[in-house]
Amino acid sequence: MVYTLLLVYGIIFGSFYIVVGLRIPLKKSIVTPRSSCQTCGHQLKSYELIPVISFLIQKGKCRGCQSRISPIYPVFELLTGILFATAPLFIGWTGELVVALTLISMFMIIIVSDINYMLIPDKILIWFAGIFLLERIIWPLPPWWDSLLGAGTVFLLLLIIALASKGGMGGGDIKLYALLGFVLGFKLVLFSFFLSTLFGAVIGSLALVFKIVKRKQPIPFGPFIAAGTLTAYYWGSDLFELYLQFLFQ
Repeated sequence: MVYTLLLVYGIIFGSFYIVVGLRIPLKKSIVTPRSSCQTCGHQLKSYELIPVISFLIQKGKCRGCQSRISPIYPVFELLTGILFATAPLFIGWTGELVVALTLISMFMIIIVSDINYMLIPDKILIWFAGIFLLERIIWPLPPWWDSLLGAGTVFLLLLIIALASKGGMGGGDIKLYALLGFVLGFKLVLFSFFLSTLFGAVIGSLALVFKIVKRKQPIPFGPFIAAGTLTAYYWGSDLFELYLQFLFQ
């Protein structure tokens, strides 16, 4: 029953995170105006805003102009619900689960923003920095200074990479990783960066091969950071040991 509730809450919050990710980069209010069809401007009624269900009932079309609604919306809502519901399987029913759900929430907003605008807004990072600071005071890493070491190390490392590559690493990515270093600690944030880069390289190469993107076309890195970080966060200890064995064999 609790897992079902997490799934439902995740789907509901996922719908809200889409709105936040689409509006904050444009400096729009997340409260007003109400959501509307991007094609005809039809203002959506409350029964048209039920996550996933409204999309299925309306067969993926706007009630006003019958234009197709992107399936990205229900897929994203379901993904958020699944991530919420499965988090306890990896984290357990401890205070750290609150940190995990917060991390998932931040990533969902960032993915929407990065995919649509190639931007990770400072306002989102500042907002979540305050939440993570409070959470790490209540549920600190062992030892507590690992948060400071992780944040400082990864910030300096990525800043050097950005300066050396003359813009190869975006400022939003650097600030995001500094925040992740505070949440994950030294070891896991470095492993997260390795996995994110690996995922980005593999998927980016496949996208080039299948001509989904063009050469030198910028690709949002936010989704890969999310995938790499959650992988490191959930399985980091075991995978990190295997990684070290692979390096030093």
